[in-house]
Amino acid sequence: LQVDLWQPSSPFHITEGTVTDVRVSQNTTRSLLPYLQQANIPYTILIPDLQKAIENQTGLRSYRNRRSLSEYNYEVYHSLEEIQDWMHHLNRTHSDLVHMFSVGKSYEGRPLYVLKLGKRSRPYKKAVWIDCGIHAREWIGPAFCQWFVKEALQTYQTDPAMRKMLTQLYFYIMPVFNVDGYHFSWTNDRFWRKTRSKNTRFHCHGVDANRNWKVKWCDEGASFHPCDDTYCGPFPESEPEVKAVAHFLRKHRKQIKAYLSFHAYAQMLLYPYSYKYATIPNFNCVESAAYNAVNALQSAYGIRYRYGPASSTLYVSSGSSMDWAYKNGIPYAFAFELRDTGHFGFLLPETLIKPTCTETMLAVKNITLHLLKKCH
Repeated sequence: LQVDLWQPSSPFHITEGTVTDVRVSQNTTRSLLPYLQQANIPYTILIPDLQKAIENQTGLRSYRNRRSLSEYNYEVYHSLEEIQDWMHHLNRTHSDLVHMFSVGKSYEGRPLYVLKLGKRSRPYKKAVWIDCGIHAREWIGPAFCQWFVKEALQTYQTDPAMRKMLTQLYFYIMPVFNVDGYHFSWTNDRFWRKTRSKNTRFHCHGVDANRNWKVKWCDEGASFHPCDDTYCGPFPESEPEVKAVAHFLRKHRKQIKAYLSFHAYAQMLLYPYSYKYATIPNFNCVESAAYNAVNALQSAYGIRYRYGPASSTLYVSSGSSMDWAYKNGIPYAFAFELRDTGHFGFLLPETLIKPTCTETMLAVKNITLHLLKKCH
């Protein structure tokens, strides 16, 4: 039976008692449900008509996008083109706090844009890297990256915490890491995950951009098969997107003190290691930052996040960006798994963008302020 695994991302992580979310075609349902019944596997249908749910989310596009950028709506999902137009616009209109640049080009030749956010108060400042959308179908990620920028620009004058953050730090924000995949998830396949690089031997596209980093590459939790969702690629940094970001982070590793990557879905705040069950050297500092961040997040709407090392909190995976950042000297490396826990999965409704981003903002500010205080 052909199924699309939503949670966990790989069949290796399914053991007895694992709650598993799968997407199946209408035809497959007819054979899958009797099979589950025979095997005594309890199941729930979360989204009865997925096609309808997709259309509800993207069907109303055309008329509302033509509004001016000054009325940019942060409570809807935006296409890659809209996000890039928005970035150009901010670069023009907020040149005191925003500087836009590209770290390279994607496989299909799209620029990999990053926004540098912060007051040019002194020549050398510590920095925080934030990326969203490594996995194409996790649309709430890019929505959060945009929300973060909006909040920073709108509250800089009035919120002392935000003022402190932008005065003492730079933020490098990459709203869409996997630009080709994200574009493809809008035009062809809403549930596309990987990059779009071509494989000559197999007629499969793409590599899992979060299994392609040079840290325990293609070990447990990654696949050597080009058609798998967790395909690690032919070699580490084979994907131009990963290579470009890795190059930028290596170049600025002395300056960058935190690496934050945004994913969906599971409601978790994860830190290293992903690839092994072991305690990181600065565990106490990272653990207390995570604990406080999760409490801050919960204070908004009561949404509970689990937190801990990725390997034991989620599952073991190798070649992840978070582990790589940590291994390359960035002391605070986190991966967020945003809402929800499976009821909507990758199709988080637009009505939940605002609460999700609002609570996540509290966690990110918390981590950032923790970073500015010395932790021993």
